[in-house]
Amino acid sequence: MDMESEKEEEKPKAGGGAFANALSSLNVLRPGEIPDAAFIHAARKKRQMARELGDFTPHDSEPGKGRLVREDENDASDDEDDDEKRRIVFSVKEKSQRQKIAEEIGIEGSDDDALVAGEQDEELSRWEQEQIRKGINIPQVQASQPAEVNMYYPSTYQAMPYGSSYGIPYSYTAYGSSDGKSQKSDNSAPFKTPSNEMTPVTIDLVKKQLKDRLDSMKDEHKANRQQHEKHLQSRVDSTRAIERLEGSSGGIGERYKFLQEMRGYVQDLLECFSEKVPLINELESAIHQLYKQRASRLVQRRQDDIKDESSEFSSHSNKALMAPNLDSFGRDRALYQEHAKRRIAEREARRTRRRQAREQTGKMADHLEGLSSDDEETSTDITNFNLEKDRISKESSKVFEDVLESFYSIDCIKSQFEAWRSRYYTSYKDAYIGLCLPKLFNPLIRLQLLTWTPLEAKCRDFENMLWFESLLFYGCEEREQEREDVDIALLPTIVEKVILPKLTVIAESMWDPFSTTQTARMVGITLKLVNGYPSVANAENKNTQVYLKALLLRMRRTLDDDVFMPLYPKNVLENKNSGPYLFFQRQFWSSVKLLGNFLQWYGIFSNKTLQELSIDGLLNRYILMAFQNSEYGDDSIKKAQNVISCFPKQWFVNLKGERTISQLENFCRYLVHLADTLYRNSIGCSDVEKRNARENIKQIIKLLASVHALDHAVAVAGEHNVKEFKSLVEGKSA
Repeated sequence: MDMESEKEEEKPKAGGGAFANALSSLNVLRPGEIPDAAFIHAARKKRQMARELGDFTPHDSEPGKGRLVREDENDASDDEDDDEKRRIVFSVKEKSQRQKIAEEIGIEGSDDDALVAGEQDEELSRWEQEQIRKGINIPQVQASQPAEVNMYYPSTYQAMPYGSSYGIPYSYTAYGSSDGKSQKSDNSAPFKTPSNEMTPVTIDLVKKQLKDRLDSMKDEHKANRQQHEKHLQSRVDSTRAIERLEGSSGGIGERYKFLQEMRGYVQDLLECFSEKVPLINELESAIHQLYKQRASRLVQRRQDDIKDESSEFSSHSNKALMAPNLDSFGRDRALYQEHAKRRIAEREARRTRRRQAREQTGKMADHLEGLSSDDEETSTDITNFNLEKDRISKESSKVFEDVLESFYSIDCIKSQFEAWRSRYYTSYKDAYIGLCLPKLFNPLIRLQLLTWTPLEAKCRDFENMLWFESLLFYGCEEREQEREDVDIALLPTIVEKVILPKLTVIAESMWDPFSTTQTARMVGITLKLVNGYPSVANAENKNTQVYLKALLLRMRRTLDDDVFMPLYPKNVLENKNSGPYLFFQRQFWSSVKLLGNFLQWYGIFSNKTLQELSIDGLLNRYILMAFQNSEYGDDSIKKAQNVISCFPKQWFVNLKGERTISQLENFCRYLVHLADTLYRNSIGCSDVEKRNARENIKQIIKLLASVHALDHAVAVAGEHNVKEFKSLVEGKSA
């Protein structure tokens, strides 16, 4: 049995071998050769195998690389071309291989033809169904697929006309073992039959999907439209920017040229100033020191004169207190007396010359000792001062002798910047040149103001100087000026930066508050700056604050160091021709003079500051003490009138009630006491003396009313039965 079965198995193998040979002959068929019956049979088997597999006719890649093993037979690959790969090339326009073979072997119209046509119709129908099924469902590989399977996959797809052969070439590859053993027939199919089950499609589902798709497309369209509008706006902005830049680029070259030219000029100017400004500072310090020495010399001489006279007249009443070789100030008596004699001689000579000058001008009758300023200098001092001043002036003229005029002449520098301003105003303004001009002109103006001092009678007004006239109309053009144009404030800024510091130095070291003339000139220049230059009048201006502070310090120093009021017994002052009496009167009137000089600053300093200096510091501290030490009579009333005439009338205009300012309360009490004393002294005297006393009382009432001390005036009038009070008050007010 076993042997018979083996023989039976060998027959198919033998048959299979012949079939395999015929199948392999498909690959060696050359063009023009006539296929035999075995070749045709093998081709039919190959198509049948393709139908069973549900795919196209397989196409072997190359001989020897793979083969199909089945239980019943081994099929060779189909026809191959006649090229190097020996494949059969299918074309739409060419006839099928079967038709060519049939024509060559002459079996046209045979049964095979009909069979083939029927088979082709059946195959075409099956192919269409397979393609539809593949388009709907994706084949799924069996979960329990064996490790070694044979798979078919298409290598190329070609378009085929309807009714033509669908034997699209396939590549055949053997996966798994390659030992040549035949595979079982149950494992020959590589894919599981595709499932025909599909998700049911409804109208609502389709509408929903279409609606979602439409919404998505609308959103995308909206985003694209916004992006498009953004790009359009960006293009418009870019176009405008290009046009603007193209329009503004025309003057860039000229602007660059201007900036480079200005930069070079300013650098050269600064290099010149870096060498010359130290020289200007030295000359300025020298001239300030020269004036300071002269002022200090005069102040020291006045103080020495006061000390000499005070020591001389106090020695008459207190000789026992002095040591043999020292005076009251601890100085060597012999040496001091020698210098004192020389000073006395010089002092008396100056007084004599002043007296003679007053007699020539007819002012002798109105003059009071102490009201004149002793500022006369010796010829030696004047000569030395003038020589040094001339030397400094000559040195100042040589500062810029080695420099081109365009770098030190204010007119040339002004013309250069004025031309730039006219041609390149925008660039000129953007470069803040107007803010730098005061600093550029500063050293040149200081050099011209080197010997300028408003304390001298022949001092030239700075507004009439060349530098002021040159810069007066800088920046004034025909076109309308802007309010924010800094060049308008060029001169005020120069006044603030140059004139005020100059005046500060003068106030600190040159001005003598005892000199009425110097004080009047200082007040005049200060009022001119305050009224004519708003920046100077600004309370927050630092230069103005420094200047006013210097003035106050100088006045306080004078009040502490130079004011002296001697005190003598009344019996010493009875002799009006004695030295103590004359010295006392001179010091009193010099204090009244200083009071008037202080009050000249009304309108510049605040009322509180002036009242503190003049009334508290001078009137109540020194002058009122001299009143109390003087005799009561016409002389006291005259002195009181001179004191009250120094007060600004504006102090008493807006006072409410009947009381005067609090600082004058002590002075008003003295006037009331003076009226009572005059009345008591007139008791028992002649009618003439009584009438004089009564007239003096009326004058006192007027004085009290003039300082708005109405309460004291009413009291004096009531006490002394003065009925003309109303007319006196109204007459004084008028």
